[in-house]
Amino acid sequence: MNQSLAGLTDISAEVLERTNDRVVIKFNNISREYVNAIRRLAISEVPTLAIDDVVILENSSVMHDEALAHRLGLVPLRTQLDRFVMPEDCDCKSTLGCSKCRVLLMLDSEATEKTKIVTSGELLSEDELVQPVSKEIPIVALAPTQKVKFEAYARMGIGKSHAKWQPTSAAVVKDGSQNGESILVIETNGALTAAETVFAALNKLDAKMKNFYQVVRTLEPQTPR
Repeated sequence: MNQSLAGLTDISAEVLERTNDRVVIKFNNISREYVNAIRRLAISEVPTLAIDDVVILENSSVMHDEALAHRLGLVPLRTQLDRFVMPEDCDCKSTLGCSKCRVLLMLDSEATEKTKIVTSGELLSEDELVQPVSKEIPIVALAPTQKVKFEAYARMGIGKSHAKWQPTSAAVVKDGSQNGESILVIETNGALTAAETVFAALNKLDAKMKNFYQVVRTLEPQTPR
C-alpha cells in the first residue's frame, strides 16, 4: 500500500494547452486509472453554484413555471469555491440558507410593443461576483404585454446529484504518443476555470486516498500484548 501511494510522487505532468475554459495535461509514469479518477471527480464531485429553487411571482409567458425553473437551473454561474459551502455543511443549519451557502438572483422583465427574448443578462444577483457566465443565454420569449418576474436561489451542489452542477462540458482521457503517457482534456462551462476544476478534482482525490489509507490501516493486525 505504501509503495503504491509513494509512486504518485514520481509522476511528471506537462501542460500542453491552457485557456480559461480548457486545459490539456500530459501525464507520465502514472497509472491511467489515476488520471481517469481525476476526470471522473471533475465531472461528478467538484461543486459549483446553480439555481436550485425558483419563486415565480408572475409569469404570463407561454412557458410553464416548471420549464422556466428548469431552464434557469442550467444557466452556468461563476463560482468561487473558497466563498461558499455546501448547504448541508453550512453552520446556518437553515433550509432558507445564508450568504455562505446561497445567492439570490432576481428578474423582472416585460415585453411592450414587440416580442422580447429575455436573456441571462437580465438576472440581477445580490452578490456582484456571482453572475451568469454569459449574458446572452436565452431564458424565455415574451410576446407583447407578457411579463415574467421571479426570485431564484442558487446553491452549491455536485454533478452526481444533478447535471446542472457539473462544471465540465467535456472531460476526456486518451493515450499519449509514447508508452505510459496519458492525456487529460478538461473543458468547462465557465462556472469554474479549467485549472480550478482540475485542482479541485486533485484535492478530492487526495482526500479520498488519505481516507482510504486510514481505513486500511485499521485492518492491520494488532500486536498481542
